[in-house]
Amino acid sequence: MKAVIQRVNYSKLKIGGEVHSEIEKGLMILLGITHNDTINDIRWLSNKIINLRIFNDGDGIMNYSVKDINGDIQVVSQFTLHAQTKKGNRPSYIEAAKGEVAENYYNLFVDEMTNMFNKKIKTGKFGSDMQIDFENDGPVTIIIDSKKKV
Repeated sequence: MKAVIQRVNYSKLKIGGEVHSEIEKGLMILLGITHNDTINDIRWLSNKIINLRIFNDGDGIMNYSVKDINGDIQVVSQFTLHAQTKKGNRPSYIEAAKGEVAENYYNLFVDEMTNMFNKKIKTGKFGSDMQIDFENDGPVTIIIDSKKKV
């Protein structure tokens, strides 16, 4: 499971030109699910993200988590995070989980995040063509792969 975590001032996600979800200061997370992910990946990654200290304290030091600042979280499915680009110019998505499996794990991830965060997690719509307008704060962008814990 891979996540691209972006510290944002806002994020607005549209589907078909209509706003589907939006957040203010917090984290916009792109989530890629692979065929060998497990519930342990979901739990580990959720915990890591919720407690990731990437928000500034009064001294400008990244010392606070999204929980500490009472920020918002938006999670968007992104199978292209598992693109393989070693051969040719057309990426292969063979490592990405198939639709039904990926959607189930995406929903489990959102549920786990909601339980840990105690606040509604905003989402995209799995499998939809989405447009996201956001302002990266910092910019701060962090990539976490649950298969690379050590």
